[in-house]
Amino acid sequence: MTDPSQPELQEEPPQLKFLRRLVTTLTAVMIGGLVVVITLLVIRLSDDGPSFPGQITLPEGVTAQAITFGTGWVAVVTADQRILILDPETSAIRQEIDLKPAQ
Repeated sequence: MTDPSQPELQEEPPQLKFLRRLVTTLTAVMIGGLVVVITLLVIRLSDDGPSFPGQITLPEGVTAQAITFGTGWVAVVTADQRILILDPETSAIRQEIDLKPAQ
């Protein structure tokens, strides 16, 4: 008869060893992937991107409908169907494009 205080140690099957190692490896890979994703998000979101000009002065009587920013320029779509390309520092008009209705 065996002593209950001394449990019998049986060797586990090879499939169980393989499964335990596989789960441990998967856990390590998932933790590493999560660290990489969080790191990339922090790097991406901390990038300043384009700077928003403090103040843009439009010519007299011009109403803006839409505005977009590029590197070194600002484009304003006006209510009278024009696109004004402005200098972001001085608000000077660099280029003016008339929009024609589609035919």
